Amino acid sequence: MTGAAGLLRSSLRRRRGEFVRLAGWSLVQAVPAFLSGWVVARAVDDGFLAGRAGTGFAWLGVLAVAVGVGAWATRHATLGLAAVVEPLRDELVTLATSGTLRRSARSGRPADTGGVARLTEQVEIAREAYGAVVMFVQGFAASSVGALLGLAALDPALLLFVLPPLLVGLGLFAGALRAMAARQRDVALADERVAGAASEVTGGLRDVVACGAEDVVRERAGQHIDASALATRALARMTAVRTASLAVGGWLPLVLVLAGAPWLVQRGVTAGAVLGAVTYVSQGLQPALQGLVQGVGDSGLWLLVTLGRIAEAAGGPPVESAARAGGRPLDAGVELRGVTFGYARSAEPVIDGLDLALRPGEHLAVVGPSGAGKSTFTALVAGVLTPRSGGIRLGGVPVGSLDGGTARHRVLIPQEAYVFAGSLWENLTYLAPDVPTAAVDAAVDEVGARPLVDRLGGYGAQVDREGLSAGERQLVALVRSYLPPAELVLLDEATCHLDPAAEARAEEAFARRPGTLIVCAHRISSALRADRILVLDGARSALGTHEELMAGSALYRDLVGHWEEGAGDGSPGLRASPTPGRSGWRRSGSAPRPSE
Repeated sequence: MTGAAGLLRSSLRRRRGEFVRLAGWSLVQAVPAFLSGWVVARAVDDGFLAGRAGTGFAWLGVLAVAVGVGAWATRHATLGLAAVVEPLRDELVTLATSGTLRRSARSGRPADTGGVARLTEQVEIAREAYGAVVMFVQGFAASSVGALLGLAALDPALLLFVLPPLLVGLGLFAGALRAMAARQRDVALADERVAGAASEVTGGLRDVVACGAEDVVRERAGQHIDASALATRALARMTAVRTASLAVGGWLPLVLVLAGAPWLVQRGVTAGAVLGAVTYVSQGLQPALQGLVQGVGDSGLWLLVTLGRIAEAAGGPPVESAARAGGRPLDAGVELRGVTFGYARSAEPVIDGLDLALRPGEHLAVVGPSGAGKSTFTALVAGVLTPRSGGIRLGGVPVGSLDGGTARHRVLIPQEAYVFAGSLWENLTYLAPDVPTAAVDAAVDEVGARPLVDRLGGYGAQVDREGLSAGERQLVALVRSYLPPAELVLLDEATCHLDPAAEARAEEAFARRPGTLIVCAHRISSALRADRILVLDGARSALGTHEELMAGSALYRDLVGHWEEGAGDGSPGLRASPTPGRSGWRRSGSAPRPSE
């Protein structure tokens, strides 16, 4: 909360004159609190109990005048509050805007989506909370001092019944402030995460739909919302402390005065003085304490938390690791340690205890029968799925900690390529909107999509999904994914609808790019182009070069043998399945395995 305290001190120094004037009006505003008990005592003792009703009503008239003076002062204090609050609001808007721009423009960092919550919500919360806290604190100080002085003027013994419980109540409230502030901060951070998640999802809806990740995104967004609800409930439970402090400091003095009235009367305290003490407590101290507890326990905590968040954002990146904030990994190496994943707790795991380490720039092919876990493997490495156990790192950073709103770290291209209504240029540059035309031309030529661009009539042509073949849609997705400088590219049978020559050209283009490449192989030729090959078949796996696997993996030899047998004279064997949603190889004549 240091940043919040600094902002408040700075505001106070720059507007001392406004605060002095506001404090003066607050003192005038407290005149009724100071006179109320004393006037009631005079009205009772000198008027009504003495049989002089006119005198009693005259004293009450004095109180009425004092109330009018207090209302007049309240009006001026409220008007003066704007001179204190509005300049602070302008300063906070400037801080929130400049901080958001600096963080978003910082090289290698994602856009600061949490800045939206700070600018649109937290600044307004701080503005309203600041005004409430100033009024409640100054009101409590003036009213409590006035009431205590009035009690002492009536009879110093009355302070014994009022001052100790008031101090205990204030101490109880002050002791709980740190815990309440922590819970209030949790609520503010949870709100920022919800806003950031919503911004990220809305900005990447096309990618979510393309990858079929609606359930995953819904689950992750739901986790942020659930965390926000838990934080709010934890804060609400702290209201019990506020209620207890108000009961001790505000209601207990009233009970003690009433219970001690016989003893006070025996000491010579008049009945009017006792009624005056009751008036001071019930009409002065109790409302002032209630306002303080409400103002500091609610608005004050929000003020400290929101000012702290705005100050942190203005001063630089939040206190988090570079990976959590979306920082660029040091390299593109991929590491899996003990990764296990299953689609249900009771089901057999699709991948069980997988260990794998890829060097930066390495080209890996993943092969296996349909349903062996190839698509599941790529989704885990991309961070679309979360493993049941084990860890996955890109460049030494957990993939779950990397920013999901950009294509700087990894790009996943699924088998069924996604195109959307719009121009061909918009479809190609979706992941790199500011890329120059020369770079797009180079990517189109590298991947082998120039005939498609020419057929459609150039980059400005409108794309009709139904007017493109499955292979042409894959070419669009391949160029789109080639443009951003991703450290890791995952091709999940992303070339399965291309002919062998076009597939080879596209895969070789990605292999020449800097970064690591993982290809779920549709043809054995894809595996032969890779540096190493990962063979998956459920819980079984094998890793090595083509020669090593031919020598040491019966499953891989079986796959290669059936491919070569089936590719020759058309006899039964292991063929690439043309059915959408089927991937890998399958023995002809055998029952199909479940699609991934």
